[in-house]
Amino acid sequence: MPEWILEVSDLNEYVRRTLAADPTLRSVRLRGEISNFKRHSSGHWYFTLKDDRCRISAVMFRQNAMRQSIRPMDGMSVVVSGQVSLYPESGTYQIYCENMRPDGVGTLYQQFEALKRKLQAEGLFDAARKQALPWRPRKIAVVTSLTGAGLHDIRRVSARRDPGVPLVLLPVQVQGAGAAEEIAAAIRHAGDLPEVDVIITGRGGGSMEDLWAFNEEIVARAIAESPVPVISAVGHETDVTISDFVADARASTPSNAAEMAVPDRREIIAGLRGMQQHLTDAAQTLLRERRLTLMTLQRRLTLHSPQQRIHGLQTRAAAQRARLNAAADALTPPLMHRIAMAQMRLDTAAERRVSLPQERLDRARARLAALNPAAVLERGYALVMDGTHVVGSAEAAQQREHMTLRFHDGSVRVAKEDSHGG
Repeated sequence: MPEWILEVSDLNEYVRRTLAADPTLRSVRLRGEISNFKRHSSGHWYFTLKDDRCRISAVMFRQNAMRQSIRPMDGMSVVVSGQVSLYPESGTYQIYCENMRPDGVGTLYQQFEALKRKLQAEGLFDAARKQALPWRPRKIAVVTSLTGAGLHDIRRVSARRDPGVPLVLLPVQVQGAGAAEEIAAAIRHAGDLPEVDVIITGRGGGSMEDLWAFNEEIVARAIAESPVPVISAVGHETDVTISDFVADARASTPSNAAEMAVPDRREIIAGLRGMQQHLTDAAQTLLRERRLTLMTLQRRLTLHSPQQRIHGLQTRAAAQRARLNAAADALTPPLMHRIAMAQMRLDTAAERRVSLPQERLDRARARLAALNPAAVLERGYALVMDGTHVVGSAEAAQQREHMTLRFHDGSVRVAKEDSHGG
Protein backbone atom coordinates (compact mmCIF):
# COMPACT_ATOMS: atom_id res chain seq x y z
CA MET A 1 0.00 0.00 0.00
CA PRO A 2 1.53 3.36 -1.00
CA GLU A 3 2.37 5.84 1.74
CA TRP A 4 0.03 8.87 1.76
CA ILE A 5 2.06 12.04 2.28
CA LEU A 6 0.44 15.48 2.22
CA GLU A 7 1.95 18.88 1.58
CA VAL A 8 1.40 21.45 4.32
CA SER A 9 -0.63 23.57 1.94
CA ASP A 10 -2.80 20.58 1.10
CA LEU A 11 -3.52 19.90 4.74
CA ASN A 12 -4.28 23.52 5.53
CA GLU A 13 -6.57 23.79 2.53
CA TYR A 14 -8.37 20.59 3.62
CA VAL A 15 -8.89 21.97 7.12
CA ARG A 16 -10.07 25.31 5.67
CA ARG A 17 -12.66 23.57 3.49
CA THR A 18 -13.75 21.42 6.40
CA LEU A 19 -14.30 24.45 8.61
CA ALA A 20 -16.07 26.27 5.80
CA ALA A 21 -18.39 23.33 5.27
CA ASP A 22 -19.50 23.28 8.90
CA PRO A 23 -22.80 25.26 9.05
CA THR A 24 -22.22 26.06 12.72
CA LEU A 25 -19.01 27.90 11.94
CA ARG A 26 -20.44 29.90 9.05
CA SER A 27 -22.32 32.24 11.37
CA VAL A 28 -20.85 32.53 14.84
CA ARG A 29 -21.54 35.11 17.55
CA LEU A 30 -18.63 35.34 19.94
CA ARG A 31 -18.11 37.28 23.17
CA GLY A 32 -14.63 38.26 24.32
CA GLU A 33 -12.24 40.99 25.38
CA ILE A 34 -10.13 42.78 22.79
CA SER A 35 -6.35 42.75 23.13
CA ASN A 36 -3.45 43.57 20.80
CA PHE A 37 -5.76 45.70 18.64
CA LYS A 38 -4.12 47.10 15.50
CA ARG A 39 -5.65 49.24 12.80
CA HIS A 40 -3.74 48.58 9.58
CA SER A 41 -3.03 51.31 7.03
CA SER A 42 -5.27 49.40 4.61
CA GLY A 43 -8.21 49.95 6.98
CA HIS A 44 -8.38 46.32 8.21
CA TRP A 45 -8.64 45.59 11.95
CA TYR A 46 -6.48 42.87 13.50
CA PHE A 47 -6.97 41.86 17.16
CA THR A 48 -7.30 38.99 19.62
CA LEU A 49 -10.47 37.99 21.44
CA LYS A 50 -9.90 36.37 24.81
CA ASP A 51 -11.68 35.16 27.90
CA ASP A 52 -10.31 33.90 31.20
CA ARG A 53 -8.81 30.76 29.64
CA CYS A 54 -8.40 31.03 25.86
CA ARG A 55 -7.95 33.37 22.94
CA ILE A 56 -8.59 33.44 19.20
CA SER A 57 -7.21 35.61 16.41
CA ALA A 58 -9.73 37.91 14.74
CA VAL A 59 -9.81 40.16 11.70
CA MET A 60 -12.36 42.61 10.32
CA PHE A 61 -11.80 43.77 6.77
CA ARG A 62 -12.06 47.43 5.78
CA GLN A 63 -15.48 47.27 4.12
CA ASN A 64 -16.98 45.91 7.36
CA ALA A 65 -14.88 48.09 9.67
CA MET A 66 -16.15 51.24 8.00
CA ARG A 67 -19.72 50.37 8.94
CA GLN A 68 -19.03 50.01 12.71
CA SER A 69 -20.20 52.69 15.13
CA ILE A 70 -17.75 51.84 17.93
CA ARG A 71 -14.03 52.48 18.20
CA PRO A 72 -12.37 49.26 19.40
CA MET A 73 -9.53 49.35 21.91
CA ASP A 74 -7.71 46.97 24.16
CA GLY A 75 -9.73 45.88 27.20
CA MET A 76 -13.09 46.42 25.52
CA SER A 77 -15.56 43.59 25.89
CA VAL A 78 -17.42 43.04 22.65
CA VAL A 79 -19.72 40.66 20.84
CA VAL A 80 -18.70 39.92 17.26
CA SER A 81 -20.44 37.95 14.55
CA GLY A 82 -18.74 36.32 11.62
CA GLN A 83 -17.33 33.13 10.12
CA VAL A 84 -14.62 30.87 11.55
CA SER A 85 -12.04 29.73 9.04
CA LEU A 86 -8.37 28.89 8.60
CA TYR A 87 -5.74 31.24 7.27
CA PRO A 88 -3.75 28.79 5.11
CA GLU A 89 -0.47 30.70 4.96
CA SER A 90 0.04 30.67 8.74
CA GLY A 91 -2.02 27.59 9.53
CA THR A 92 -3.96 29.44 12.23
CA TYR A 93 -7.67 29.50 12.50
CA GLN A 94 -9.42 32.78 13.20
CA ILE A 95 -12.76 34.46 13.10
CA TYR A 96 -13.53 36.83 10.21
CA CYS A 97 -15.78 39.45 11.85
CA GLU A 98 -18.58 41.20 10.04
CA ASN A 99 -20.16 43.13 12.94
CA MET A 100 -19.11 44.27 16.41
CA ARG A 101 -20.95 45.76 19.38
CA PRO A 102 -19.87 46.57 22.94
CA ASP A 103 -20.62 44.06 25.70
CA GLY A 104 -19.78 43.45 29.28
CA VAL A 105 -21.09 45.66 32.04
CA GLY A 106 -18.29 46.54 34.48
CA THR A 107 -15.47 46.16 31.94
CA LEU A 108 -12.70 48.72 31.52
CA TYR A 109 -14.31 49.91 28.35
CA GLN A 110 -17.59 50.64 30.10
CA GLN A 111 -15.73 52.56 32.78
CA PHE A 112 -13.91 54.47 30.08
CA GLU A 113 -17.14 55.35 28.28
CA ALA A 114 -18.92 56.34 31.47
CA LEU A 115 -16.16 58.74 32.53
CA LYS A 116 -15.89 60.07 29.00
CA ARG A 117 -19.60 60.91 28.89
CA LYS A 118 -19.45 62.53 32.33
CA LEU A 119 -16.50 64.81 31.58
CA GLN A 120 -17.83 65.65 28.15
CA ALA A 121 -21.12 66.75 29.68
CA GLU A 122 -19.18 69.05 32.03
CA GLY A 123 -17.50 70.67 29.01
CA LEU A 124 -13.95 69.48 29.78
CA PHE A 125 -13.50 68.39 26.18
CA ASP A 126 -14.67 71.68 24.63
CA ALA A 127 -12.23 73.30 22.22
CA ALA A 128 -13.09 76.75 23.61
CA ARG A 129 -11.43 76.01 26.95
CA LYS A 130 -8.21 74.61 25.49
CA GLN A 131 -5.09 76.76 25.77
CA ALA A 132 -2.79 77.47 22.86
CA LEU A 133 0.79 76.22 23.01
CA PRO A 134 3.44 78.97 23.30
CA TRP A 135 5.60 79.69 20.28
CA ARG A 136 8.81 78.93 22.24
CA PRO A 137 8.47 77.83 25.85
CA ARG A 138 10.93 78.97 28.49
CA LYS A 139 10.75 75.59 30.28
CA ILE A 140 8.93 72.32 29.72
CA ALA A 141 7.80 70.10 32.59
CA VAL A 142 7.74 66.38 31.79
CA VAL A 143 5.50 64.16 33.93
CA THR A 144 6.41 60.55 33.15
CA SER A 145 8.38 57.55 34.32
CA LEU A 146 12.06 58.05 35.00
CA THR A 147 12.92 54.73 33.36
CA GLY A 148 10.44 54.72 30.48
CA ALA A 149 11.24 54.97 26.78
CA GLY A 150 8.94 57.99 26.50
CA LEU A 151 11.32 60.18 28.54
CA HIS A 152 14.24 59.15 26.35
CA ASP A 153 12.31 60.05 23.19
CA ILE A 154 11.28 63.44 24.57
CA ARG A 155 14.87 64.27 25.57
CA ARG A 156 16.28 63.19 22.24
CA VAL A 157 13.80 65.10 20.09
CA SER A 158 13.94 68.22 22.27
CA ALA A 159 17.75 68.34 22.20
CA ARG A 160 17.74 67.92 18.43
CA ARG A 161 15.19 70.66 17.81
CA ASP A 162 16.41 73.24 20.34
CA PRO A 163 18.83 72.38 23.16
CA GLY A 164 18.26 75.83 24.63
CA VAL A 165 14.83 74.86 25.98
CA PRO A 166 15.33 73.24 29.41
CA LEU A 167 13.30 70.21 30.53
CA VAL A 168 12.12 69.80 34.13
CA LEU A 169 11.44 66.14 34.98
CA LEU A 170 8.79 65.20 37.52
CA PRO A 171 9.17 61.39 37.77
CA VAL A 172 6.04 59.37 38.56
CA GLN A 173 4.67 55.87 38.32
CA VAL A 174 2.71 55.49 35.09
CA GLN A 175 0.89 52.24 35.91
CA GLY A 176 -0.20 50.24 38.87
CA ALA A 177 -1.72 51.20 42.21
CA GLY A 178 -1.29 54.88 43.11
CA ALA A 179 -0.03 55.87 39.66
CA ALA A 180 -3.02 58.11 38.88
CA GLU A 181 -2.59 60.02 42.15
CA GLU A 182 1.12 60.57 41.51
CA ILE A 183 0.48 61.79 37.96
CA ALA A 184 -2.25 64.23 39.09
CA ALA A 185 -0.08 65.63 41.91
CA ALA A 186 2.89 66.10 39.57
CA ILE A 187 0.77 67.94 37.00
CA ARG A 188 -0.51 70.33 39.69
CA HIS A 189 3.03 70.88 40.97
CA ALA A 190 4.36 71.51 37.47
CA GLY A 191 1.78 74.24 36.95
CA ASP A 192 3.25 76.14 39.91
CA LEU A 193 6.88 75.95 38.79
CA PRO A 194 8.37 79.28 37.62
CA GLU A 195 8.86 79.78 33.86
CA VAL A 196 7.17 76.47 32.98
CA ASP A 197 5.06 77.22 29.89
CA VAL A 198 4.15 73.66 28.80
CA ILE A 199 3.56 70.32 30.52
CA ILE A 200 4.03 66.99 28.75
CA THR A 201 2.52 63.97 30.44
CA GLY A 202 2.39 60.42 29.13
CA ARG A 203 4.18 57.16 28.63
CA GLY A 204 5.03 54.57 25.99
CA GLY A 205 2.62 52.01 24.59
CA GLY A 206 0.96 49.10 26.35
CA SER A 207 -2.33 47.37 26.89
CA MET A 208 -5.44 49.17 28.07
CA GLU A 209 -4.67 48.03 31.61
CA ASP A 210 -1.15 49.46 31.33
CA LEU A 211 -2.46 52.83 30.20
CA TRP A 212 -5.36 52.95 32.64
CA ALA A 213 -3.83 55.55 34.97
CA PHE A 214 -4.41 58.14 32.23
CA ASN A 215 -8.10 57.17 32.15
CA GLU A 216 -8.64 58.07 35.79
CA GLU A 217 -10.83 61.06 36.71
CA ILE A 218 -8.23 62.52 39.10
CA VAL A 219 -5.71 62.84 36.26
CA ALA A 220 -8.31 64.28 33.87
CA ARG A 221 -9.30 67.00 36.36
CA ALA A 222 -5.66 67.87 37.13
CA ILE A 223 -5.07 68.39 33.40
CA ALA A 224 -8.25 70.47 33.03
CA GLU A 225 -7.29 72.71 35.99
CA SER A 226 -3.68 73.28 34.88
CA PRO A 227 -2.83 76.99 34.44
CA VAL A 228 -0.42 76.13 31.62
CA PRO A 229 -1.11 74.07 28.46
CA VAL A 230 -0.84 70.29 28.80
CA ILE A 231 0.16 67.90 26.00
CA SER A 232 -1.05 64.32 26.43
CA ALA A 233 1.33 61.75 24.91
CA VAL A 234 0.07 58.35 25.98
CA GLY A 235 0.93 55.12 24.14
CA HIS A 236 1.03 54.76 20.39
CA GLU A 237 -1.00 56.58 17.74
CA THR A 238 -3.92 54.16 17.97
CA ASP A 239 -4.17 54.39 21.77
CA VAL A 240 -6.78 56.82 23.09
CA THR A 241 -7.20 57.86 26.74
CA ILE A 242 -9.34 60.29 28.69
CA SER A 243 -6.24 62.45 29.10
CA ASP A 244 -6.12 62.89 25.33
CA PHE A 245 -9.63 64.37 25.32
CA VAL A 246 -9.04 66.74 28.25
CA ALA A 247 -5.54 67.92 27.32
CA ASP A 248 -4.96 71.14 25.41
CA ALA A 249 -3.16 69.14 22.73
CA ARG A 250 -2.87 65.44 21.95
CA ALA A 251 0.35 63.90 20.63
CA SER A 252 0.39 60.53 18.92
CA THR A 253 3.63 59.59 20.70
CA PRO A 254 6.04 61.12 23.27
CA SER A 255 8.37 62.03 20.38
CA ASN A 256 5.53 63.84 18.66
CA ALA A 257 4.82 65.70 21.93
CA ALA A 258 8.39 67.04 21.97
CA GLU A 259 8.03 68.12 18.33
CA MET A 260 4.82 69.98 19.20
CA ALA A 261 6.27 71.70 22.29
CA VAL A 262 9.77 72.58 21.07
CA PRO A 263 10.11 74.62 17.87
CA ASP A 264 12.94 73.64 15.56
CA ARG A 265 15.73 76.14 16.10
CA ARG A 266 16.90 75.70 12.52
CA GLU A 267 13.44 76.59 11.25
CA ILE A 268 13.36 79.60 13.60
CA ILE A 269 16.74 80.81 12.35
CA ALA A 270 15.70 80.27 8.75
CA GLY A 271 12.45 82.09 9.44
CA LEU A 272 14.29 85.00 11.09
CA ARG A 273 16.67 85.21 8.16
CA GLY A 274 13.76 85.19 5.80
CA MET A 275 12.08 87.94 7.83
CA GLN A 276 15.34 89.92 7.86
CA GLN A 277 15.64 89.62 4.09
CA HIS A 278 11.99 90.53 3.70
CA LEU A 279 12.43 93.62 5.91
CA THR A 280 15.61 94.59 4.03
CA ASP A 281 13.87 94.26 0.67
CA ALA A 282 10.87 96.18 1.98
CA ALA A 283 13.09 98.96 3.34
CA GLN A 284 14.99 99.23 0.06
CA THR A 285 11.77 99.29 -1.92
CA LEU A 286 10.32 101.95 0.39
CA LEU A 287 13.51 104.00 0.11
CA ARG A 288 13.38 103.85 -3.70
CA GLU A 289 9.74 104.85 -3.69
CA ARG A 290 10.40 107.78 -1.33
CA ARG A 291 13.38 108.91 -3.43
CA LEU A 292 11.26 108.81 -6.58
CA THR A 293 8.50 110.72 -4.79
CA LEU A 294 11.00 113.36 -3.64
CA MET A 295 12.36 113.77 -7.18
CA THR A 296 8.82 114.12 -8.52
CA LEU A 297 7.99 116.75 -5.91
CA GLN A 298 11.16 118.65 -6.69
CA ARG A 299 10.31 118.73 -10.38
CA ARG A 300 6.76 119.84 -9.59
CA LEU A 301 8.06 122.54 -7.25
CA THR A 302 10.44 123.81 -9.93
CA LEU A 303 7.69 123.83 -12.55
CA HIS A 304 5.24 125.64 -10.25
CA SER A 305 7.64 128.23 -8.78
CA PRO A 306 6.59 131.94 -9.30
CA GLN A 307 9.70 132.71 -11.37
CA GLN A 308 9.06 129.75 -13.59
CA ARG A 309 5.41 130.67 -13.99
CA ILE A 310 6.29 134.31 -14.84
CA HIS A 311 8.90 133.16 -17.34
CA GLY A 312 6.38 130.77 -18.84
CA LEU A 313 3.74 133.49 -19.10
CA GLN A 314 6.21 135.88 -20.69
CA THR A 315 7.24 133.26 -23.19
CA ARG A 316 3.63 132.48 -24.00
CA ALA A 317 2.80 136.22 -24.34
CA ALA A 318 5.73 136.76 -26.71
CA ALA A 319 4.70 133.80 -28.76
CA GLN A 320 1.11 135.05 -28.89
CA ARG A 321 2.30 138.50 -29.91
CA ALA A 322 4.45 137.09 -32.66
CA ARG A 323 1.57 134.97 -33.92
CA LEU A 324 -0.75 138.00 -33.91
CA ASN A 325 1.77 140.12 -35.84
CA ALA A 326 2.33 137.34 -38.32
CA ALA A 327 -1.39 136.89 -38.70
CA ALA A 328 -1.86 140.63 -39.20
CA ASP A 329 0.94 140.72 -41.77
CA ALA A 330 -0.53 137.75 -43.53
CA LEU A 331 -4.03 139.24 -43.54
CA THR A 332 -3.14 142.84 -44.69
CA PRO A 333 -2.48 142.23 -48.47
CA PRO A 334 -5.57 140.13 -49.02
CA LEU A 335 -7.66 142.65 -47.11
CA MET A 336 -6.32 145.60 -49.11
CA HIS A 337 -7.01 143.74 -52.35
CA ARG A 338 -10.50 142.87 -51.14
CA ILE A 339 -11.07 146.54 -50.17
CA ALA A 340 -9.91 147.77 -53.61
CA MET A 341 -12.13 145.25 -55.35
CA ALA A 342 -15.04 146.24 -53.15
CA GLN A 343 -14.39 149.93 -53.97
CA MET A 344 -14.38 149.13 -57.67
CA ARG A 345 -17.59 147.17 -57.36
CA LEU A 346 -19.10 150.04 -55.37
CA ASP A 347 -18.10 152.63 -57.96
CA THR A 348 -19.40 150.47 -60.78
CA ALA A 349 -22.65 149.90 -58.91
CA ALA A 350 -22.98 153.67 -58.27
CA GLU A 351 -22.36 154.46 -61.86
CA ARG A 352 -24.89 151.89 -62.92
CA ARG A 353 -27.41 153.24 -60.46
CA VAL A 354 -26.97 156.70 -61.99
CA SER A 355 -26.80 155.77 -65.72
CA LEU A 356 -29.51 153.15 -65.71
CA PRO A 357 -32.41 155.58 -65.07
CA GLN A 358 -31.04 157.94 -67.71
CA GLU A 359 -30.89 155.15 -70.22
CA ARG A 360 -34.40 154.11 -69.35
CA LEU A 361 -35.52 157.72 -69.71
CA ASP A 362 -33.84 158.05 -73.10
CA ARG A 363 -35.43 154.82 -74.30
CA ALA A 364 -38.82 156.02 -73.09
CA ARG A 365 -38.32 159.33 -74.86
CA ALA A 366 -37.36 157.51 -78.07
CA ARG A 367 -40.42 155.30 -77.85
CA LEU A 368 -42.57 158.32 -77.06
CA ALA A 369 -41.11 160.23 -80.01
CA ALA A 370 -41.66 157.27 -82.27
CA LEU A 371 -45.28 157.15 -81.23
CA ASN A 372 -45.85 160.94 -81.52
CA PRO A 373 -48.37 161.70 -84.39
CA ALA A 374 -46.50 164.88 -85.18
CA ALA A 375 -43.44 162.90 -86.08
CA VAL A 376 -45.53 160.82 -88.45
CA LEU A 377 -46.97 163.93 -90.05
CA GLU A 378 -43.48 165.30 -90.57
CA ARG A 379 -42.75 162.36 -92.81
CA GLY A 380 -45.52 163.57 -95.25
CA TYR A 381 -48.58 162.00 -93.79
CA ALA A 382 -51.83 163.88 -93.00
CA LEU A 383 -54.44 163.24 -90.42
CA VAL A 384 -58.13 163.38 -91.65
CA MET A 385 -60.25 164.92 -88.91
CA ASP A 386 -63.96 165.56 -88.57
CA GLY A 387 -63.92 168.05 -85.84
CA THR A 388 -62.19 166.28 -83.03
CA HIS A 389 -62.75 162.83 -84.46
CA VAL A 390 -60.33 161.04 -86.70
CA VAL A 391 -61.76 159.72 -89.97
CA GLY A 392 -60.07 156.39 -90.22
CA SER A 393 -61.51 154.98 -93.49
CA ALA A 394 -62.78 155.96 -97.01
CA GLU A 395 -66.23 154.75 -96.11
CA ALA A 396 -66.28 157.07 -93.14
CA ALA A 397 -65.03 159.95 -95.36
CA GLN A 398 -67.93 159.36 -97.89
CA GLN A 399 -70.36 160.04 -95.10
CA ARG A 400 -69.00 163.47 -94.20
CA GLU A 401 -69.46 166.75 -96.06
CA HIS A 402 -66.60 168.62 -94.56
CA MET A 403 -63.25 167.35 -93.16
CA THR A 404 -60.01 168.84 -92.08
CA LEU A 405 -56.61 167.61 -93.32
CA ARG A 406 -54.08 168.13 -90.60
CA PHE A 407 -50.40 168.35 -91.64
CA HIS A 408 -47.38 168.82 -89.41
CA ASP A 409 -47.30 172.51 -90.22
CA GLY A 410 -51.04 173.27 -90.35
CA SER A 411 -54.54 172.21 -91.37
CA VAL A 412 -56.61 172.53 -94.61
CA ARG A 413 -60.40 172.36 -94.68
CA VAL A 414 -61.89 170.43 -97.55
CA ALA A 415 -65.41 169.74 -98.80
CA LYS A 416 -66.76 166.69 -100.51
CA GLU A 417 -67.50 167.27 -104.23
CA ASP A 418 -70.74 166.26 -105.88
CA SER A 419 -70.04 163.13 -107.81
CA HIS A 420 -72.69 163.96 -110.48
CA GLY A 421 -71.22 167.29 -111.42
CA GLY A 422 -68.17 165.94 -112.55
